[in-house]
Amino acid sequence: MMNAIKVERIADGVYFNSVRDSRFKTMRITANLILPLCAETASENALLAGVLTRSCRAYPDFTALSRRLAYLYGADLSFAVHKIGDRQLISITVSGLDDRYALGDESVARELSLLLCCAIFEPNFNADGLFVASDVEQERRQLLDTIEAEFNDKRLYANARMISEMCSGECYGVRRFGTAEQVAAVTAEQLVEAWKRMLKTSQVQIMYIGDSSPDRVKEVFSDAFAKIERQPSEIVSTASYDVAGVMEFGDEMELSQSKLVMGFRTGISGDADEVNRARLMCAVLGGTVSSKLFLNVREKQSLCYYCASRYDRQKGIMVVDSGVENANLERTRDAILKEIEDMKNGVISDFELESAKLAVINSFRSSNDTVGGIESWYSSQLFDKNYLSIEQLSDSVDAVTKDEVVEAAKMLKLDTVYMLRGTGVSE
Repeated sequence: MMNAIKVERIADGVYFNSVRDSRFKTMRITANLILPLCAETASENALLAGVLTRSCRAYPDFTALSRRLAYLYGADLSFAVHKIGDRQLISITVSGLDDRYALGDESVARELSLLLCCAIFEPNFNADGLFVASDVEQERRQLLDTIEAEFNDKRLYANARMISEMCSGECYGVRRFGTAEQVAAVTAEQLVEAWKRMLKTSQVQIMYIGDSSPDRVKEVFSDAFAKIERQPSEIVSTASYDVAGVMEFGDEMELSQSKLVMGFRTGISGDADEVNRARLMCAVLGGTVSSKLFLNVREKQSLCYYCASRYDRQKGIMVVDSGVENANLERTRDAILKEIEDMKNGVISDFELESAKLAVINSFRSSNDTVGGIESWYSSQLFDKNYLSIEQLSDSVDAVTKDEVVEAAKMLKLDTVYMLRGTGVSE
């Protein structure tokens, strides 16, 4: 059974979330800084996240910082950049040995919290009040490499390309890192302004997962945020259901395997019960190896190499993507639409429904196996009205009926179809 989460407000727009769990020897502390996802600032924020974790005022180079982490029982400092609905989430994390395994009365949690706050609140500025140029350029190169790697992964690229057109003019259409051109153009002055803006305006959700008391961690963050002026911005994630007409577009590249990506508006993004119906509908369609798309489109008809669906509950969008031969692009699209039409007409077997429920619930339960999994479970609910345990959400999914899945399917509206046609040269 997953332990309950405790939520406390420690500053304006800053919440401290803690989960006690005695099964692990490690703990994990993450500062989630939530900002609006904007084309103008996405690249600045993404680059900033990397720079903040390279050094800080107390440990002014990567070697000194690494030495400090090694001294703290081999702790780790990392960052991640996510897109959640119309929000950009900058996560900076420290993980290390739980206090009960430390020597003497030393509190590793407190020391790691101080280190994390140093990285966020006390950057390593040069004499001109700017980030150290070598740190910036190193992180810029790494971020550009990450963007290039996503471009080279044509499944990722095709999905991002479809979303950018489907949600053109919406915040959700912006990519989590922005663009390579924007990353290359970020100046030292812009990076400092991005840092000031993040401290002042971000919504902040701090997560602590460990066995020791979270009080020392909470105290460190409370003191740090008490020293700065806060004007957190309100971020409202929109979920459009309007479809003027199906947009179809495509590109050609030197690929051995073409990609088909289809975007649907679900009209479901807020209410927990409705979200569970849409989640299960998506699983029945293409979320498992017993789904309609896998068994019928991939296995029986042999139309594609893979065919899967996923549902973004923050945005109310479902995406179906497939890897296919050029000659099968249109046939695969028609076959996918037929499976959806069958669902709308109630063609869902008991086996399909129960298999989907089992797969979804098993995926929930696997979140309870690691400290990172527990953090991810609760972090995925940061923007929901209430935190639910694995047991609570599993019971809700298990209670969904076939008729409710059919109703969720009936709400699907095809919005955008993207085809990335290969020219026959190997990827």
